[in-house]
Amino acid sequence: MGFDVGVVAFNPEGWGPPDTAPAPASLGGGAAAASIPFAPFSRSDKLGRIADWTRNPAGPAALAAASRDSVFDFTSVDDSLAAAAEDSSFRLVDAKPPPRHPRFGPKWRFNQRPQLPQRRDEEVEARRREAEKERARRERHFQNNRSHHHPGFRGNQSSSAKSSVDIQPDWTMREQIPFANFTKLSFSVADQPEDLLLCGAVEYYDRAFDRVNPKAARRLERFKSRNFFKVTTTDDPVIRRLAEEDKATVFATDAILAALMCTPRSIHSWDIVVQRVGNKLFFDKRDGSQLDLLSVNETAQEQLPENKDDINSAHSLAVEATYINQNFSQQVLLRDGEKVTFDEPNPFASEGEEAASVGYRYRRWKLDDEISIVARCEVHAVNADPGGGRQFLTLNALNEFDPKITGVDWRQKLETQRGAVLATELKNNANKLARWTCQALLAGADMMKLGYVSRVHPRDHYNHAILTVMGYKPRDFATQINLNTSNMWGIVKSIVDICMKFEEGKYVLVKDPAKPQVRIYEVPSDAFENDYVEEPLPEEEQVRPPSDDVDATAEEMDAAAEAEANNATAAAGGEGEKSAEAAAA
Repeated sequence: MGFDVGVVAFNPEGWGPPDTAPAPASLGGGAAAASIPFAPFSRSDKLGRIADWTRNPAGPAALAAASRDSVFDFTSVDDSLAAAAEDSSFRLVDAKPPPRHPRFGPKWRFNQRPQLPQRRDEEVEARRREAEKERARRERHFQNNRSHHHPGFRGNQSSSAKSSVDIQPDWTMREQIPFANFTKLSFSVADQPEDLLLCGAVEYYDRAFDRVNPKAARRLERFKSRNFFKVTTTDDPVIRRLAEEDKATVFATDAILAALMCTPRSIHSWDIVVQRVGNKLFFDKRDGSQLDLLSVNETAQEQLPENKDDINSAHSLAVEATYINQNFSQQVLLRDGEKVTFDEPNPFASEGEEAASVGYRYRRWKLDDEISIVARCEVHAVNADPGGGRQFLTLNALNEFDPKITGVDWRQKLETQRGAVLATELKNNANKLARWTCQALLAGADMMKLGYVSRVHPRDHYNHAILTVMGYKPRDFATQINLNTSNMWGIVKSIVDICMKFEEGKYVLVKDPAKPQVRIYEVPSDAFENDYVEEPLPEEEQVRPPSDDVDATAEEMDAAAEAEANNATAAAGGEGEKSAEAAAA
């Protein structure tokens, strides 16, 4: 056969091949040419073989299975190896310049991304695990400390998770009220309170303490000769007389009413005994109740030590705070013998006994046509009004025990950042400050004085110093700490209405130690009496009466201070009282 040159296309319109040239006959032409695979490519793509007729299939079966287009297929293993060998010797030179990003301009600083170094998978995994642990820890902390509307709730703290009273098996729960119900209540007392009787005597406030500052601090003195009385409602002879005269239907003290009014802010467990006698209600506190002790860092996020032997445990700090508060209320007075006496003397002091400067105001509030409340309220001092009248004052003290725990050093912050110090105390002691404000409002005090008392040394809980004293108007301070008087009275009114529906008998209202709620139990009539037998608590959970704790602590403080002073005097060779006190400190 001769060699077929093929068809040469003729272009009758000019030079070059025509636009549509016929396919060569050797390639089949027509439909056969359409079966040739074709892939588009750009000019920068590497060029390879179009077809390969030199390949031999691996066997007869492969030869039979091979199609007519197999010469154009380069997907086999041997071809890929050959292509890789050829590619190793091929190098494409790209003449295009790399893209340049403007170094200056409004978009450059936003387009820049810091190039982080390449991290190993182990390091990334370790960081992810640490982040997961931190998130879980924060979640547990949030659930434990913020389980209700007030920040600082610690539901799982074991020291505060113990109930203030041992719930007996024969007690019957009558009501269970969550705190969320209290926050929605509101009640306004229409009339102003009426003073039924004033008892006791108060001294004048010493204005010199308004100028005390951390650089000129005053040493806190001890008043062992003055007696402080924390008498419950039914043991008050004046309230018994007013009840016999049918002056009201509900009787209580300012401390008990303040505890009820500030219920949503409380964290620790407490209890109040309610007695329904006829158509009257008496709100009492038990002997050994926690209401007589001042809590410290109750609403703080940090948990205090649980060991009672630790000077910074919750119980030790409560006793220390109560001791400081009593002595502070007597030291800031003018002790020149001038007093303001009221209608009757102190109803709790015996003849010849020196009582602390306290005035008792028995006041009555009318809630509605059938219910009225009489409460014994306390004022601690009187101040001369420039207009010729007199102003009643309440005196309370905040105590600093360790700046590392509270996070604020009073000696450094009180002169320049008093607001920051007060804000920290409002966060850590929200319930205590709210109760003091309620008591000042109930007593009708014109001014409430807050003293800032700190330890001389963080590890010395016997000696303290008064750093400064601040004064606030009760209503303004209540607004500052977000204490709503309508909500206060709404809580009291709701509890009174619930207890009025019960039959005559004795009940106890208990703040749940782990949940934001209160429960009301019906208890036997002889409960909490001397002959009432309870299941004994473990020895480490037993709490002595607060008055005994305070007195015993005062005696221990005095004895320890005298022993330290004697040792210091002997060591210094009798250099004087001032040197002895400095050495003891």
